[in-house]
Amino acid sequence: MPSVRYHRGVFPPSNLDWLQLVPLLGPASAALARYDGVLSAIPNPQVLLSPLTTQEAVLSSRIEGTQATMTEVLEFEAKDEPGETDERKAADIYEVLNYRQAIRQAKDMLAELPLSGRLIRSAHETLLQGVRGKSKAPGEYRKIQNLIGLPGCTEDTARFVPIGAGDLPSGMSAWEKYLNSKEPDVLVQLAIVHAEFEALHPFLDGNGRLGRMLIPLFLFERKLLAAPTFYLSAYLEARREEYYDRLLAVSRDGDWTGWCVFFLGALTAQAESNTRKAKQILDLYETKKSWIADQTHSQHAMRALDFLFDRPIFASSDFVAAAGIPKDTARRILTVLRDEGLLRVVREAAGRRTAILVFPELLNIAEGQEAF
Repeated sequence: MPSVRYHRGVFPPSNLDWLQLVPLLGPASAALARYDGVLSAIPNPQVLLSPLTTQEAVLSSRIEGTQATMTEVLEFEAKDEPGETDERKAADIYEVLNYRQAIRQAKDMLAELPLSGRLIRSAHETLLQGVRGKSKAPGEYRKIQNLIGLPGCTEDTARFVPIGAGDLPSGMSAWEKYLNSKEPDVLVQLAIVHAEFEALHPFLDGNGRLGRMLIPLFLFERKLLAAPTFYLSAYLEARREEYYDRLLAVSRDGDWTGWCVFFLGALTAQAESNTRKAKQILDLYETKKSWIADQTHSQHAMRALDFLFDRPIFASSDFVAAAGIPKDTARRILTVLRDEGLLRVVREAAGRRTAILVFPELLNIAEGQEAF
C-alpha cells in the first residue's frame, strides 16, 4: 500500500458535512457539562482526581508503547530505593511521570499564556526530560523529515509522511491561528485541532502524547471544564487501530467529517465514563470523611484523608513527613487505618526500609477493576 502523505492545502477543512455532525454535538456537550458539574462539586479536584490524572498519563503513554501500569508508577514513587525497579520498567515509568508533570506545568502556564506553540514547546521539553527521547530536540520543532511506520521505513514504505520540515513553520503557524480562532462549534474545532497536530507531527518524538494532552488543555482554556482533567486516552487506547485509521483517512481521503464523527463519539463516551469515576471518587471521599474522624478521633483526620486521595500508594515515612500532622499522631493514624482495613501493606518495613501502604478502594475505582 503506498504511503499516505500530509494533506497540503486543505487545512482548515471547508467541506464538513454538518448534517452528520449536528446530531452528535448536543450529546457531546451535555456529557461534558455533566462531567464539569461533578468537577465543580469536588472541593479540590487536583487532589481527589490525582489517581485519574496518573491513569491518563499511563494510558496515553501506553498508546505509544510503554508498558507501565498505574500501580507500578505509584509504587515507584513511593519507594525510597528506585533501583529496586528494573531499568526498562523504570524508563517507562519516567515517561509517565513526565507526562503528568507536563500537563500540570501547561495548566499553570495557561494563567499567563494562551494555548499556543510556545506553551506546547515548553510541555514537549518537560515530556522528554531525561527519557529515551531526550536526544530528539526537546522543546524544538523538527528540522528534518519524520516518518510514521515500521522501524527503518522510507518515504515510499512509511504508513504516513507528515509535512516536510521546510513547510513545518508555516504549517504550525496556520495550526496556531486556527487553534485560537472563533469557529462555528468548539468541539468540532477541537477535533480538527487534534487531527491537524498529529498530521503535522511537529516534533521528532512525543507527538501522540502531546496531541492528546491538548484535549483537556483546550477544554479547560475554553472554560468547558473547571480543570484540565479530561481523560480521553482510555477510549483511544481501547480503539487504537480505529483511532489511527480515522486520522489517516483525513490525509488519504480528505475525510475530516468521519474523523469528527469518531472524535465526538469519543468525547461523549469518555465524558460519561469520567463522570462515573469522578462521582465514585467523590462519594468515597464523602463516605470516608466521617468514617476517618470516627476511627481516629483526631483533629487531623481530614488532612490525613486528603493525603491518601492524593497519594494512594505511599511510604509510611512520607506520610509522617509530608501530611502536615505531628509525627506521633501521624504514626497512630496510620496504625488505626491499617488495623481497620482502609490501608493495605504492599511492603512491610524491614531494617531501614519503610513500609509501603496502599488505599485499595480508591485505586480500584481509578483502574476500573478490582486491582487490589
